[in-house]
Order: sequence, then C-alpha cells, then structure tokens
Amino acid sequence: MSASFESAQRVAIIGGGPGGYEAALAAAQLGAEVTLVERAGVGGSAVITDVVPSKSLIATADAAVAIAGASDLGVQLFAKDGTGKPLQPQVAINLAAVNKRLLSLARQQSDDMRASLVSAGVRIISGHGRLDGPGAVVASTGPGGTDFDRVEADTLVVSVGASPRQLATAKPDGERILTWTQLYDMKTIPEHLIVVGSGVTGAEFASAYMNLGAKVTLVSSRDQVLPGEDADAAAVLEKVFARGGMTLLAKARAERAENTGDGVRVTLADGRTIEGSHCLMAVGSIPNTAGIGLEEAGVETTESGHIRVNRVARTSVPNIYAAGDCTTFVPLASVASMQGRTGIFHALGDVVIPLEQRRIAANIFTAPEIATVGWQEKDIRDGAINGVVCKLPLAANPRAKMMGIKDGFVKIIAREGSGTVIGGTIVGPRASDLIYPIAIAVERRLTVDQVSRVFTVYPSLSGSVTDAMRAMHVIEPATEDED
Repeated sequence: MSASFESAQRVAIIGGGPGGYEAALAAAQLGAEVTLVERAGVGGSAVITDVVPSKSLIATADAAVAIAGASDLGVQLFAKDGTGKPLQPQVAINLAAVNKRLLSLARQQSDDMRASLVSAGVRIISGHGRLDGPGAVVASTGPGGTDFDRVEADTLVVSVGASPRQLATAKPDGERILTWTQLYDMKTIPEHLIVVGSGVTGAEFASAYMNLGAKVTLVSSRDQVLPGEDADAAAVLEKVFARGGMTLLAKARAERAENTGDGVRVTLADGRTIEGSHCLMAVGSIPNTAGIGLEEAGVETTESGHIRVNRVARTSVPNIYAAGDCTTFVPLASVASMQGRTGIFHALGDVVIPLEQRRIAANIFTAPEIATVGWQEKDIRDGAINGVVCKLPLAANPRAKMMGIKDGFVKIIAREGSGTVIGGTIVGPRASDLIYPIAIAVERRLTVDQVSRVFTVYPSLSGSVTDAMRAMHVIEPATEDED
C-alpha cells in the first residue's frame, strides 16, 4: 500500500539501527523525503558490535559442538601418524580468524543495508544527530564534529540504541575487563572467562565461550540463570552448563573487578574472590539519549533515560516517534524494526496495528536455544491468566533422536475452556525457528485443535509442536470467566 501527499512529507531519523533503518525504508516507500543521521554506520550497534557479530560467534560455537559430538552419531575423525597409526585430532578454534570473519560479516551487512537505503532514495548523513526542537535535526559532521547540517522535518524518529552499562568498581579496559562490544579484539580463547551477569547477554556469551573451549565461571546475583524466564528452561540450561564444566555461582553479587596485569580478580559481596584471565561485564545497558535534545524538544523520558512511547511508538510530542532499545518498550532488534515501521505508518496515515507485548516472539541464543511467545506458565501460577500447560520433552521426538538431541522441550499454554493458544516456550536447537508456528497461533488466536490439524513433515522437530497441541485436545472448562 502506498500513500500520496499534496507535497512530500519530510522525515528525519536519528540512528540507523534496526528501528531507524526500517523507519527510513517505510517512509521512502510511502513517498516521503527521508534523511537518516547515523554516526557508527547503517545498522547501528545491533549490526556492527552486537547482534550480528555475537550470533555469528555463537554459530561458530555451535559448529564446534557439532564436530565434538559427531562421534555420538557414528562419525569419527582420525589422522594418521608416520607409522599409519590413527590419531584422534583435537578441535581447535582460531579466535583471531573467527573474530575477523564475524566483524567482516557485520560490516558487509551494514554495507548492504546502506545500499538498500540509497536505492530507496534515502539521504544518509554520517555524523552525530540531535533534535533541534520538535521540528528539526542537527547533524554534527566533519573532523571532530565541527560542521553542522540542519534538517527540518514534519516527522522525526529517534532510534539511538543503548550502550553497555559500566560499573565504577569494574571499569572496562578493553584488555582484561570487557564489555560485549570489546570481546572481538581477543586473539585467543580466554583461559578462564568470568562472566558477571546471568541475563540474556551473559548467558549467551557464557554458553558460546564454554563451547569454544574456555573455562567459564558465571556470576549470577539471582537464584537461577536467566531470571524472569521460564523456570524449566533455566533448569535445562543450568544442567547443560554444568555438564559442560561451567561453574555457576548463584546468589553471588560481584562488587569489584580488577586487572591484575596477567589476569583479573573479581570480588563478590560476601568477600569471596575469583581469579580468571578475563572478565565480561554483562550488567545491562543504558540508552544513548543523553545530550541529544530530548528535554528541549519536550520529549518525556524515564529516570533511566529511556524515551516513553505508546503502542504506535509515539512519544509525548505528537510528531516525534522513537524505536528500539532507547525506548520503554521491549529491547529486541525485531521489536525495534517493528516500532520503526509502525511509527512511520502512523505518522504518514497508513494502516497501523498497535504493538502488543504479549505477541512478541523472543529467543535466547544459548545452546540449547530458548524461545518464548505470549503468556508463560508462571503467569498461570501467579493468577494473571486462566490457562493449562502441556510440556513434551524434545528427546521423545523421532527427528530429535536421529540428530542426537537430548535436552529441551516444547511447552504450550492455552486458555481453559476455549483451548486458544496464548503462549509457549521451546528449548532446543533452532528454537528461534520452531517458535514461529506458536507465534502465529498466538497472533491469530488459533485453538490447539486448529493448529494440530496442520500437517507437519514426518519426521521433523516441528512435529513436537503439533504433538503438544494434540495432547491438549480435551481441555477442562474454565471455572471462571476468561480474561
């Protein structure tokens, strides 16, 4: 669908990450005159230093695990010595080559995205952008940001992302104490990586480096890995971590990290210390909203600096929208992209469907992966929703047996009485792909019977989804009115 205007609408966007990129493409498609200001490169940190390189690293770790576990499937690798005696080779990781490749992939993705914008007619300014009131953007360009380019616009979009949070007692130095954006400078696998923080970022990197051969200690201030996630999923991941040799310190708060010259020392709140070769600080992020003119333009923010937005990505100023990790919405690249498109559709009068958090599919790229959508089992226990749960182990699936998959499960959440699918969790390889049919069911309000009637390939991992749906054919009527 396209829109026509008496005169071209002017759209200015600060930040070329997933939100800004999609906003620019959508605006150009609708015939607007679009200017994008980006300081790091199209794609932003999500592409250049975060999502693309980190998931590329995880893919390498998955390949290493597949090679190491091939013997379970009857595949054995041998080399011969001078006498013809077979030797079993070791799996070796050339981290310098790995990091060079993944940073190259990130830059290539950024270049491809830039080319798409140029092809769509988007004007791109390389520089630091800030709001100049509610009707213009000023871009600082040139050496040292000494040159300025002012762009007036009818609609403005702020998509400036977020940066790793830093603790005063554990300042990253880029050598031994690192943020996740600094990991890619390492030339060799760390001898002993201490990961502080057991949220999504901490768990993903702990999983990856364990599978790449590093000794890993994961420091968690909570009683489980991935606090707030499905407890069964966290338990599977903790079991896999323990089996892989990882040390998990639960209910342990890190107070200090020091570079000792040839290693790091992490001090916990209870006085214990941990010695390692490197330390990854994964303690959250802060929005890049300081000093970009939000207050002067009248845009409301939270105490943490996040921009308040509604379900169509609109801020407190009617013609200013915001997308991505700098907002109060869910910090996911896919959400940022959807916010960017939704905001532009709303601003330019196209059809818009307000975002609903309960319909967002999310994935944690550990090994195994953990994918979720909609309501979860804890919501039923907490009394937030009337629902029933069906959980099937992935190991019972015939394709999983063929592939040697031992860990994971499919869990479906449905309403009592109607059987409408309202959520799900999948733990296993490629859970990020397997969650899709459940996400469709949640979005389209399908029942377990409707989903179970869809044919799946036999044998396939997706068959576990329909198996779980079929197992819920008889759902006891709700004792109270449905929400």
